[in-house]
Amino acid sequence: MKTFFTVVKLDYLQRTRNYAFLVTLCASLAIAYTFVPEPNANYSTIRIADYVGFYNSAWFGYATAIMTNIFLSLIGFYLINSAIKNDLETKVGQMITATPISNFNYLFCKVISNFLLLLTIVFTVFLMSIILFFLYNDGGPFQLFQFVKPYLIITIPTMFFIACLAIIFEVIFQKYSVLQNIIFFFLFSFLAFNSSKNETDFLLDTFGSQIVMHELEEKVKEITNTDKTTGISIGYISGNTTKAKKIKFTGVDFPLTFILSRIIWMVLGVIMIGFVSLFFHRFTIKNKLKTRENTKTIKENKSINELNLSELIISKINYSIFPLIKIELLLLIRKGKKWLWLINILGMILLAVLPLEIAHQMILPILWFLQVHRISDISTKEETFNIHLFTGSSYKPIQRIFTSKILASFFFMLIISLPLIIKLALNLNFLSSLFIVFGFLFLIVTSVVFGLLSKGKKIFEIVFFLITYANINGVIDVDYFGGFKKDLASIYTLLVLILILLGTSFFLKKKAAN
Repeated sequence: MKTFFTVVKLDYLQRTRNYAFLVTLCASLAIAYTFVPEPNANYSTIRIADYVGFYNSAWFGYATAIMTNIFLSLIGFYLINSAIKNDLETKVGQMITATPISNFNYLFCKVISNFLLLLTIVFTVFLMSIILFFLYNDGGPFQLFQFVKPYLIITIPTMFFIACLAIIFEVIFQKYSVLQNIIFFFLFSFLAFNSSKNETDFLLDTFGSQIVMHELEEKVKEITNTDKTTGISIGYISGNTTKAKKIKFTGVDFPLTFILSRIIWMVLGVIMIGFVSLFFHRFTIKNKLKTRENTKTIKENKSINELNLSELIISKINYSIFPLIKIELLLLIRKGKKWLWLINILGMILLAVLPLEIAHQMILPILWFLQVHRISDISTKEETFNIHLFTGSSYKPIQRIFTSKILASFFFMLIISLPLIIKLALNLNFLSSLFIVFGFLFLIVTSVVFGLLSKGKKIFEIVFFLITYANINGVIDVDYFGGFKKDLASIYTLLVLILILLGTSFFLKKKAAN
């Protein structure tokens, strides 16, 4: 037991001291500040038809707990889904292999470490919700239990299940992080849209928030004296909250069966960990070296004097940037499994054959997100493969190597988006075509800046996931590729952002080189 807690403690400390975690924690606090809008804000986060809640303890507690649940379920997986991978890369895993710790105990250590990592963010958001209450409340008394109850019953079980899910995905898909990202993206979307309307279905709600929304809907029906289904929105909904009607929300009396279901979700996570522990590789992955039959080798008994120097390739000095762009583009195309290109090709075909609106608003952002493993490490892969000192000592590394990576990423994303760009151009919709080009250029420079600032790719992956999910759900405010907004003012704004980010990236790269 002492070994178990020691492993959990050390893993938790190592990961919380990571720069990416600190950035995520600060970003979580900033986002948590918006979970309950100020009284004069032009948006709301939880709205039932034309109603929002009075700013009392219950509303602050439940609203922030639900928003935290959704927000951390989105980004939490991407924050913690590399626990085993880190041990593999740092060779800690090979040391653990030599110890008597069982597969289940090791994996469960990682689950607890993931869970504590998410709980750290939950606790900071919880404190923020209390601060917001004293800033915005409508004069009601402070009731700590109304804050603790929803976090304890709704948020914490979900975080534990997400912590288990991250480890399960790592064991099943091992080194294929792109598969983890894609499958979780669609799994989350399915669970989020799978709304429940009766008490039996509430037990199957992974996030545990549907019972609260059902209670709010029933209150609105009671006020309006109607049995019609009421529109419920969770997220950032535009509209002045001062014009919305207010309902008094006093919390939810959770049935015992629902509380037991939340515990069962946690137990289910542990059971799945026990199951996948039977197939855990325990860091015995062997890298098979592929040899080509036509590779020329020098026989051991052949003297060096027998070599014909005239047959050797004469190296030529070439300071042009075009060979570098070609190499970087080939690296992007060849990255990942070959069968993943079947999905990319299918996406490109859908861009060409589906109606413009569906292709632009739905297929394009999903297809771009499938390339996250290719564009998330534009500025960090040199450090990852430990060749940054070699490239840094080359001729004009920033003007040639750094620029070639950005240009190669641009051409790659252009190839991926080309069917829709051509289709829009043929329909004389040149503005939307230009918007798409600016859109993936914005993604590229954002990836570069985030990579240089955080020294990793996690932050960009999280932000990219959030933006993609928001775009698929029709959040116009985060439209960066012209799917919803098609005005010149938005293009000019995006162009300015691209230029600022591009200038920042070169400044940070030059500063790092010095």
